Amino acid sequence: MKISVPLENGLLPDKYGKYAEEKLDDKPIISFPITISDAPANTKAFALLLIDWDAIPVGGFAWIHWVAANIDGKVTEIPEDNSRTLKVPMVQGRNSTAGAIVGNQNPDSAWRYNGPQPPDAVHDYQLNVYALDSTLDLSDGFWLNELQKKMAGHVIETSMIAIPSRN
Repeated sequence: MKISVPLENGLLPDKYGKYAEEKLDDKPIISFPITISDAPANTKAFALLLIDWDAIPVGGFAWIHWVAANIDGKVTEIPEDNSRTLKVPMVQGRNSTAGAIVGNQNPDSAWRYNGPQPPDAVHDYQLNVYALDSTLDLSDGFWLNELQKKMAGHVIETSMIAIPSRN
């Protein structure tokens, strides 16, 4: 399975990250498009995770930017801004702004795409897409650990790419 995200000059385009014009709660909210190809034939659903491991030296932990599941296994493209428009249906989990440290209670920003905003240098944001043999019993607002438990034994294949975003 292959996944791709459009880059400009090797970086995530500004409209999806720190320099985005459209923000909510001072966070970028337009999710980038994702192309999926060569998925296993028996894929029933996809799940995705966007995480910033480069945040560890800055804040002490990885930052969850987007988590979603139950994307139809026949999907080959998740369009731009799908986190808000849901042109391709999905359930979305909580990003790191929903945790106790930030305390964001707004589902429109805490349960959707939270774009990259690296504070110190270019960060590589890791996008994982999981091909699953079933849909998962999850509702909007789930936590990442719930997704991991529900995916156990259902992952057929995983694809990962690093998406650099400027500071």
